[in-house]
Amino acid sequence: MTDLLYSEEEEALRAAVRDLLTDHCDAAGVIVRTESDAPHDRSLWKALADGMGLAGLLVPEAQGGQGASHREAAVVLEELGRAVAPVPYLTSAVVATEALLACEADDLLADLASGRRIGALAVALNVAPGGAYQTVRLEDGTLHGKLTGIADAAAADVLLVPVGDGGLYAVDADAVSITPQVSLDLTRPLATVTLDGAAARRIGDAEPAVRRALRAGAGLLASEQLGLADWALTETVRYLKDRKQFNRPVGGFQALKHRLAQLWLEVVNLRAAARGAADALATGEDADLAVSVAQAYAGSVAVHAAEEAVQLHGGIGMTWEHPAHLYLKRSKADSIAYGTAGAHREAVAELVGLQAP
Repeated sequence: MTDLLYSEEEEALRAAVRDLLTDHCDAAGVIVRTESDAPHDRSLWKALADGMGLAGLLVPEAQGGQGASHREAAVVLEELGRAVAPVPYLTSAVVATEALLACEADDLLADLASGRRIGALAVALNVAPGGAYQTVRLEDGTLHGKLTGIADAAAADVLLVPVGDGGLYAVDADAVSITPQVSLDLTRPLATVTLDGAAARRIGDAEPAVRRALRAGAGLLASEQLGLADWALTETVRYLKDRKQFNRPVGGFQALKHRLAQLWLEVVNLRAAARGAADALATGEDADLAVSVAQAYAGSVAVHAAEEAVQLHGGIGMTWEHPAHLYLKRSKADSIAYGTAGAHREAVAELVGLQAP
């Protein structure tokens, strides 16, 4: 039977990542960064990728990585979710890395694993595993076209671009035009990528690489959503213990206790679903089903937790200075990333043979 409890090594990894984020990713700093033209925290990324070697968790040691599994990567994403860290970990260390693993592009893998370069899969953030995605055209050996909704494209050094001929091509970010798009989640910005005669190198077949990458992204996104929800619950409970009305803690009122108890139950269930998805990706057993189950549930829980945090913090929860709005925006954006809950419910029904009448 699969053990979904955290191992001692995973708990040690969590403690190390949390300590780093405590020192380098405070809420006030994240809020200030979202107001700037450089939302990505390059120094934090360097500490995670170069200092701790976390960018290469999913890459085998023989290819320059750490040789860990999706379970360890999930722990890292939980902590990054708790801090709404503005780093391209999910998009580069998970999604782009998985695409390269499918293509066996060892040179690029080593660069991404070391943190020397940041990668981004040029597929819109809302595309579900197995879903249709935009491609560009190949003319005279160069790429032409436009791709929209690409997460963390502004931070990328190399883009993995699906092309109409069925191939996946590596393109240096300097060879394309990247235009920021309006994004609800300012900590994971979207962009339009325009290719006008961009030089490129074919690294493999697009369909299996994109499918594998998006499946891993959807599965481990659930761990990020778990981190978001857990922060919202923990901070709301702490605040309601301190905040007083009628000379007693607000958290002592029965109506609020019921709301928090319901939210706690949802977060516990989300933890089980997220851990199940991470373990399935690590072992390869029923991964498609576990990922879709997790994503069918995760989005609504994370959004509910963030909404409760904003509301139960009262007036301060509505201010720009309080970080609650960061979690609400990230959870809302995550709820449609790598497929909506409805799309994943349809996938679950198909996988287990429960077709609509």
